[in-house]
Amino acid sequence: MAKFSQQMIDVFDRYAAEVDDSPTPLEDVANWAVANGLYKPNLKTLVQMCREDMADALRQDVRIDEEGRTYRAKLSVRMSVGGSQLSLWADADLAPRSFIEKSTHQRRRQIAGDCFKLKQDVDHFNFARGGPNPIQLILNFTDDVAELEAERRAEQDDEAA
Repeated sequence: MAKFSQQMIDVFDRYAAEVDDSPTPLEDVANWAVANGLYKPNLKTLVQMCREDMADALRQDVRIDEEGRTYRAKLSVRMSVGGSQLSLWADADLAPRSFIEKSTHQRRRQIAGDCFKLKQDVDHFNFARGGPNPIQLILNFTDDVAELEAERRAEQDDEAA
């Protein structure tokens, strides 16, 4: 068993021995462990938590341009730096074109990967149980994007009126 996991088990066992050995919510055990200095996340853990929270927030940061288009204000690019995979982040309005192009390529690749997985799922269903009426899957999104743009324009027209 991993050392950290064993430490967590020991904290739980100590709580049961010192405080309460009846069925207990882990929140109670965690509050007791922190209050008694038995659990202190290491700096790396705190930095990882901060990085993850920041990435979540940056993904949600949007702006609206002069034409009324909502766009992501912060973009990321995954790249290898010094043998480690890193996500580099930049402001969409300040980043160099090469960064935007790489981010766009990586996001498009993610979408393609999702489409591939969806096609695999549909192909499996059609093979295993599709029978005479297989599920039709269209992977050309041109019409879907045009429809979403039309909806956005209609919403803007309604707001302006």
